[in-house]
Amino acid sequence: MDIQKEANRHFINNENGGMIGEVIYTATDEGKVTIDHTFVNESRRGENIASELVASVVTEMKKQNKKIIPLCPFAKAEFKKKKEYQEIEASE
Repeated sequence: MDIQKEANRHFINNENGGMIGEVIYTATDEGKVTIDHTFVNESRRGENIASELVASVVTEMKKQNKKIIPLCPFAKAEFKKKKEYQEIEASE
């Protein structure tokens, strides 16, 4: 799947341009972003799409030397589950 990136948003669309899933984040202060929202279309849940989107944001923020506050419940669960994310996790 092709993850597309816009300012404060990573998303995946289907071949018709309909949104399959997205993750939205906002800058909080110098060097930090907050993952506010993760969404996957109900018909595509269970395909690890949300995990891939969160991973995409993690990779992007590592490149930018920024920390992440995982605020949305899904992102928070991903950060607890994946120990490799702890190095990039910031406190609220």
